[in-house]
Amino acid sequence: MKAAFSPWRRMLTIAAAALLPWHAGLADAAGPCFRGINLSGAEFGNPGGEISKDYAYPSEETIGYFKQKGMNIVRLPFLWERLQPELGQALNDAELQRIKDTVALLRKHEMTAILDPHNYAQYKKTQVGAPPATTLAFADFWTRLASEFANQDDVIFGLMNEPHDIASDKWLSAANAAFRGIRAVGANNLVLVPGTKWTGAHSWQSDGPGGPNGTVMLGVKDPRKNFAYEVHQYFDSDSSGTHEECSGNENARNAIIRMSDWARKHGTRVLLGEFGVSQAPECVAGLKSVLDTMQENGDVWLGWTYWVAGDWWPASEPLNVQPHDSHERKQIAVLEAAAKAPFPAEDACRTMGR
Repeated sequence: MKAAFSPWRRMLTIAAAALLPWHAGLADAAGPCFRGINLSGAEFGNPGGEISKDYAYPSEETIGYFKQKGMNIVRLPFLWERLQPELGQALNDAELQRIKDTVALLRKHEMTAILDPHNYAQYKKTQVGAPPATTLAFADFWTRLASEFANQDDVIFGLMNEPHDIASDKWLSAANAAFRGIRAVGANNLVLVPGTKWTGAHSWQSDGPGGPNGTVMLGVKDPRKNFAYEVHQYFDSDSSGTHEECSGNENARNAIIRMSDWARKHGTRVLLGEFGVSQAPECVAGLKSVLDTMQENGDVWLGWTYWVAGDWWPASEPLNVQPHDSHERKQIAVLEAAAKAPFPAEDACRTMGR
């Protein structure tokens, strides 16, 4: 794409190296390459909803605000059913164009996009792997979407948001089918692979149907070997992100440490796709602790995208960092400091989208 801003070409080298048995050159990395935000809104409403009435993509004003805060990546949630109204059939032209227009806005602001089908491994409430949402149907979706964004420097493919109530071995089969489809159309883009059980960092190595994510998901088969694992982590008592309290601060930090150790052991990289806290002082302190921990383990943490912001998110949402009436949320100062943390000269990520 643009010669002046080409984070993707750097990422091809970084991600490929990270998948080799422990690579000495990565030991000197000084922090996550990607630091950003989930701009939510396009996944709102029912699949048949109307744009600007039931759901919305991020405005340029919102994109510019987070760019000014030092962020270089946006995770962009949308609905699979809205983009592909019928399984196995063509993508909806109007919805696809909205995604392309948003990617173009992000590119204008020198930000990378993560395409995020925000479906929890379901299509119209049918679990991936079960008819009609078969593994082949999931692969078909990604084959079609990948062909539209193949080899664009600043587009990353997030396979699925928070798969749950699906056995890890069945999810692995679906993920590998998607990889085959993506690579078959010549798309070499970086792919983010979640586990099941909401892809929690805290539960990554815990047993469950099909086996622990930390064991089963090592079976990812990517012909291009250009992928990273995506995990999520919240700070409340049950790690769900549905409570304002942050009694799970220490659990969250420990989960990031364990995830760092796991990734380092297996020579791979991880991205924290969702994490968020309320404005309570102890929660903001917990947020800083997790960001600091990822910075300290930058050899394995590819990046992070905070949850949540977006033009339609209300001020009453505790985790929301969208500014309202020119008032910034208390979490923003911590996020901005982490986003603008300098990279040392030798770090391969130092020029990425900052």
